[in-house]
Amino acid sequence: MTPSFSLHEAGGTLPEQEESLLEDWIRAVIEARGGRLGELTYIFCDDDYLHQVNVEYLQHDTLTDIITFPYAEFPLVSGDLFISTERVADNAKEYGESYTTELHRVMVHGVLHLCGQSDKSSEDAGTMRDLEAWALSLRPAALAA
Repeated sequence: MTPSFSLHEAGGTLPEQEESLLEDWIRAVIEARGGRLGELTYIFCDDDYLHQVNVEYLQHDTLTDIITFPYAEFPLVSGDLFISTERVADNAKEYGESYTTELHRVMVHGVLHLCGQSDKSSEDAGTMRDLEAWALSLRPAALAA
């Protein structure tokens, strides 16, 4: 499988950074976790789109910021990551973060799931938050601005 990284818009807003910078950062996170990049597709959408995906595929009638569909077993990291940019914007305001930082946190959250990190228990959720902070610290300055 040839590694691929792509960003798509489905009613949401694409990140303003260069795709190659985002790919390099995400690849670095995956490799630091002991994985390798497979096919990774981010789909940026609005709340309605992601809610429909959540109901149709997961039978969850709730809003969420990200849904991750894995297509391989770790250490290969492949999947589709659907992100509601409306949720990201609302969460950024609620948490007092910049939109870009919150978007990156959500992007890496999905990748960490694909690397095998759960967040179902309170202990796992704490580990996930720590890993998100670690991954954000790996961002090149051009992305963190």
